Amino acid sequence: MHNKNQVSSLLVRWYHQNKRDLPWRDTQDPYKIWISEIILQQTRVNQGLDYYNRFVERFPDVITLAEASEDEVLKYWQGLGYYSRARNLHKAAKQIAINHHGKFPDNHNDIISLSGVGAYTAAAICSFAYDLPYAAVDGNVYRVLSRIFGIDTPIDSPAGNKTFQQIAQDILDKNHPGIHNQAIMEFGALQCVPASPNCESCPLKGICISFASNLTNLLPVKTKKIKTRKRYFNYLFIKNKRLTYLQKRTGDDVWKNLYEFPLIEDERLLEANELFLHEDFKKITKDIASEITIKSISQPVKHVLTHQQIFAQFFLIEITELNERINQFEETEITAIDKYPVSRLMDLFIKNHLG
Repeated sequence: MHNKNQVSSLLVRWYHQNKRDLPWRDTQDPYKIWISEIILQQTRVNQGLDYYNRFVERFPDVITLAEASEDEVLKYWQGLGYYSRARNLHKAAKQIAINHHGKFPDNHNDIISLSGVGAYTAAAICSFAYDLPYAAVDGNVYRVLSRIFGIDTPIDSPAGNKTFQQIAQDILDKNHPGIHNQAIMEFGALQCVPASPNCESCPLKGICISFASNLTNLLPVKTKKIKTRKRYFNYLFIKNKRLTYLQKRTGDDVWKNLYEFPLIEDERLLEANELFLHEDFKKITKDIASEITIKSISQPVKHVLTHQQIFAQFFLIEITELNERINQFEETEITAIDKYPVSRLMDLFIKNHLG
């Protein structure tokens, strides 16, 4: 293996010359570091920055976050996706409030026991906030290590996880683990990028095995292909004068605890006549005495998630009477929909048709 001190010193020197000025790098507050790390999971920095600033302004400490309602936390998260991150943040804040008297824990065991905190996040918080010697291994670090050391063990395999974690720990600067971890992650984000990195300008090219062997664009190796499934959402935007109706998504599914219009999920997007004949539609409308009018059907939209492709359309339905089934939904003024946390799919429809 390369001289581990050489790898670390080259990375840190590059970092000091090239690092981005980001607010969570100007603090050792474990709470703010934690918030930034959760936001930046599956989110690009340029998108996450605004969310981070708004989030810590509204929830400046653990207690404020713990005492907030889940609906409000989800509303501040709206648009970031992967909403389980926000739900776990809220749950972990309550854990800290109860188990640690509102003080963010300062040791690895307590930090990794928090909801939504895995090995990477715990290592990042420990090293950035407390300078504890834990190597943080994210996607960027996997890529950098696989290329420098020429490792073709799949990064999404148990063997790969163990191998790369060990190497990352071996080359970690135990005296300055926070700066080291920041450096290697930033290096992967800006220099050793996934496709067509500029290897000629890389300060590590002299010790990089993949550069010497022309393997850069073949590493890292992944074995698993993400399987996606198609789903078809027929939303009912029911207007009763100035009112409409929402439901909260429950169960272990996408957008859990977010709000949406009443939904009929089927094997395809429905035509108007098919909607009237659908059993779920009949249950919703069975006690409505007045005429039910479909005023319009939106253009179909495609919404892509990590494991799913959702095809959706919105039926604008007008009624003048309520029934027991509809009263089970959340009734709201149409102009007040934006108070509720909703999915990106719902948000786009609201902005395009109700804004």
